[in-house]
Amino acid sequence: MSWTKNRLLSILPQPDAALLRPRLEPVSLAQGEMLFRSNEKISHVFFFEGGLSSEIAGSDETKKIEVGCIGYEGFSAVPAVLGVDSSPHYAFMQCAGPALRIGIEELRAVIDESRFIRDLLLKYAHVFLIQVAATALADGRYDIEQRLARWVLMSQDRIGDELPLTHDFLALMLGVRRSSVTDALHRLEGSLAIKAERGLISVRDRETLKAVAGPSYGMPEQEYERHLGQDWRVR
Repeated sequence: MSWTKNRLLSILPQPDAALLRPRLEPVSLAQGEMLFRSNEKISHVFFFEGGLSSEIAGSDETKKIEVGCIGYEGFSAVPAVLGVDSSPHYAFMQCAGPALRIGIEELRAVIDESRFIRDLLLKYAHVFLIQVAATALADGRYDIEQRLARWVLMSQDRIGDELPLTHDFLALMLGVRRSSVTDALHRLEGSLAIKAERGLISVRDRETLKAVAGPSYGMPEQEYERHLGQDWRVR
């Protein structure tokens, strides 16, 4: 049995795990907790063992949108492994969950010592950048119902069939008005793909969601499997 639920850490060879594991601090992250703030020094990297985090572009209250989400398949603060100490983006927890935390300087020392860990984290950085690009493509070329289906699928991949998310939160994630989210949720409910209640979305038919999302969903997930060698999604 693996010593961690984080899918990246779980595939470390024993010598590399022994190098990194003593430096990791277990923490419990609350819903809404900030992981790093825009244009401020990033202090820690979090390897998630549950929950769901969101990376947000934009700072004005009316001009914010999600550009990426991360769960137990990855880690927060991707810029840190690229040698960058801050970002104009910020990240916070959409859904609470446990994580393993490490300071940036400690992680960089480990990366310098272990080529396997360095290469593993850089491969994940590539996958996350593909996700950010796929989000930009979805925002620019797909309608709200397709984008919502994609986002529900991505959340299901990370936390399962029950998604504790409000309409207001989904509007922020998709960069649209709340009324647009409500209409799209009703259409997905009508197709029996989901059930939407106050503060909760339940996935009922994944295949229908995939049909609605179409090509907007799947590229980053395929890249993860291609470079990191595993189907990591919650089942």
